Amino acid sequence: MKEAFLFMEKLEYSAGGVVYRKAGSGTEIVILTRGSALGQGKVFCLPKGKIEKSETPEQAALREIKEETGLTGAIEKEIGKIGYSFKLEKEKAVVNKTVTFYLVKYISGDTKDHDTDAEDVRWLPVKEALKIMTYPSERSIVEKARDEDRL
Repeated sequence: MKEAFLFMEKLEYSAGGVVYRKAGSGTEIVILTRGSALGQGKVFCLPKGKIEKSETPEQAALREIKEETGLTGAIEKEIGKIGYSFKLEKEKAVVNKTVTFYLVKYISGDTKDHDTDAEDVRWLPVKEALKIMTYPSERSIVEKARDEDRL
């Protein structure tokens, strides 16, 4: 007989950014490379992370960008929010996550100074980044910023 498990629902809130800089006649954005949590190869994504209790979403976005990319920037505007869910089998929980993304103009720093959350951090032209990004919802955030003539 199969046991039925009830999963507890957890809400999580994160923030991140589309960090950009002008490069010649074009624009580049920062993309992280991570190992997949599900062991399915490499993931190419935007910097983001959990909002701490004492932080605003904007503060969390800038902190996560600094930690994950080694870069500092200035928030120009909120681009939008994405939502997704995933299961934590060990905790018997379903996490419903909302991530707020901001458009962030690069100020300083070097991508070599990223933390261990990312295997690699690099600047890519927007068009190239859109081709390799793993998550369609994050791709739509970059497209929205581009379509608003921000990138």
